[in-house]
Amino acid sequence: MKIGRIGYINCAPVYGAIDRGIVKLPHGGELVTGTPAELNDLLVAGELDVSVISAIEYARHAKDLVLLPELAISCDGPVRSVALFSRRTVGQLDGRTVLLSASSRTSVALLELLCREVWHIRPKFAEARAEAQDLDALAALPHEAVLVIGDAALKLAAAGTYPHRYDLGDEWKRWTGKPFVFAVWAARRAADRAAVRRGHDSLLASRAWGLAHLDELAAEASRATGVAVPVCREYLAGLDYAFNDKHRTALTDFLRHVDSPQFVQVA
Repeated sequence: MKIGRIGYINCAPVYGAIDRGIVKLPHGGELVTGTPAELNDLLVAGELDVSVISAIEYARHAKDLVLLPELAISCDGPVRSVALFSRRTVGQLDGRTVLLSASSRTSVALLELLCREVWHIRPKFAEARAEAQDLDALAALPHEAVLVIGDAALKLAAAGTYPHRYDLGDEWKRWTGKPFVFAVWAARRAADRAAVRRGHDSLLASRAWGLAHLDELAAEASRATGVAVPVCREYLAGLDYAFNDKHRTALTDFLRHVDSPQFVQVA
């Protein structure tokens, strides 16, 4: 069984115990690391059995996937690792170039939604050809603002390169009063159900260990990214890895706004 995981520190609380051998994967289980977009494509193509997947991509391919309950990546306010960094205030971005990364399709959809419904602007969106985590390459591209996700967003915030930063999780919370679900875990419908259950149990057990050891994970994340330990600790503690009725309602609301297929949980 192949199980996908994002190579950013936001997944550390879910996979940290597996990495340390404290929690075992099912027999024959293997972790495959990639960007959110890479894992989306691999799961949809059947190259993975189970994976974390962008929420919007799960909705688009729900007929081929089964949602794993109780597990997601969300925030109820600032997310810190999904932000629009801008040389101008957001109101001054109308008609100006905003770089988008293909790494996170949910984040792109959320930004487009906020521009349309909250900020009432129509920027010129352009896909960044540079890897989203390569901040030097992104800085060299012509733009007034750039959407940056993952570890790179934490680094860029610490650097203070841009005078304006808009946290997309916080902006969604201000607008709707609801949490925002960036990613869920899903399995291929064709995958062996018993194996999927065992894999899901391993992920839940690993998450339980991870949430009880955030100090250790934050120190490790700091070494990996160069971001200060207190920042990493605050970041990991601010994410929510559960998935319950309030998350389901918030996700359904988001998908309705972006005209994606209606979100239905299939446990």
